[in-house]
Amino acid sequence: MRPLFRSLTASALALSVAGCTTPNPTPLDKQGDVPTGFTAPITSTAPIWPETTWWANFKADELGPLEDTAQKENLDLAAAAARVIQAEAADTIAFSGLLPTASGSFGASRGNSTSFTTRNSFSAGFSAGYQQNFFGQQFDQLQAARESLRAARYAETVVGLTVESEVANQYFTVLSLRERLTIANRNIEAAKRILAITQAKVSSGVSSNLDLAEQQAVVAQQESRLPGLIEQEREARYALAILMGRAPEGFDVKAQNLDNITSPVVRPGLPSELLLRLPDIAEAEANLYAAHANVDAARAAFFPSLSLTSAAGWASSAIGSLINPSNFVWNIGASVVQSIFDGGRIKAESDQARARETELLADYRKAVFTDFGQVESALGTVQATADQLALLDAEVKADAEAFRISELQYREGTIDILSLLTAQQNLFNAQDAFVQTKLARLQANIGLYISLGGGWTQKASDDAYQYQLDWWPL
Repeated sequence: MRPLFRSLTASALALSVAGCTTPNPTPLDKQGDVPTGFTAPITSTAPIWPETTWWANFKADELGPLEDTAQKENLDLAAAAARVIQAEAADTIAFSGLLPTASGSFGASRGNSTSFTTRNSFSAGFSAGYQQNFFGQQFDQLQAARESLRAARYAETVVGLTVESEVANQYFTVLSLRERLTIANRNIEAAKRILAITQAKVSSGVSSNLDLAEQQAVVAQQESRLPGLIEQEREARYALAILMGRAPEGFDVKAQNLDNITSPVVRPGLPSELLLRLPDIAEAEANLYAAHANVDAARAAFFPSLSLTSAAGWASSAIGSLINPSNFVWNIGASVVQSIFDGGRIKAESDQARARETELLADYRKAVFTDFGQVESALGTVQATADQLALLDAEVKADAEAFRISELQYREGTIDILSLLTAQQNLFNAQDAFVQTKLARLQANIGLYISLGGGWTQKASDDAYQYQLDWWPL
């Protein structure tokens, strides 16, 4: 019995494998789908591709520990890891569909017949079964599960990179808002100092009450900005705490400004290499291949399935003589099942699978083009914010000198208060814009690191995964 069962099973599997697989689709099959190079400004001396610990290049002492904590405690990452475990379980379930099933049984009963004779009945047995579609439906389902597992693992990596970038962005946002608060408070101190001078001039009859009212309005205006900045800083700190996987109450960071934070540079290699460095592209690819395997599985459902069954056991009226050669019984059977009428269900499921594959093919192409565009935009934003920062630095220095001179001249009475107020407002606006641009530059650096994959690289052995049958013990 066993040689026959093994032979039939091996034959069924061979038919399955021969009929199940068709080549995976090639989404990037048009001229120009993958450009030869990036066109945005690139720093030629910068290192190529990010490191996995890219945040260390910002030289922010607190950022590294924050990133480490987030990778361990972030709740989005915990949920993504759970989805990987679910996909692993689904893979095991699909794998079991390629294997025979076996079960054992034991039964005992007591009853009487029409002669009122009480009889005992005992049985013990073993049964096995194996069912396989002639064109490999179960194999295709395993392929789909394996690709879905790949997609879940890549999705977890995408979540990890997103968390890394959000931690850095929120941390730098907190520091920039604290720096803007410091600038606002200094501006209020300067406005109050000018207000005191104006009050003295009004008291001495040199200036009018109009000058006093205008300066009082400036002080109030500057103070009115504080509550909004304080609330923004609080909310950014709360968001950072949530990224750490903890309640926001009591969470804080020590740094107070963006001083001594480095703006690191990095550059990409060829666009074709980018395809192996972005987990979201790998995820889209795996989802596409899973859909393709589902198309094969839906097509295989049109064809018959072979079912093999066997059973063996013993039956006796006395448990003591149950395991006896004379009480041994067995049977083996085979059947072929083919759907004749299903109301169009199999055809509809096949059409649905093909449409899903077409959808994911478009999603893959869009993911690739979007990522190319993000790299181009990130490179351009890094250069633009660097240029803007240099110009704002010169503006801040010039406005600071203009305000210093204006304040001296106002004390001496050589200019009116409107000229002084203009100089003060120009300085405050320039200083505030400078800090916001420093933040934008850092965020552009973060965006470039993430758009280049954050140091992740797809393993060549995991590219376009194809399941091998070396494990089959026949």
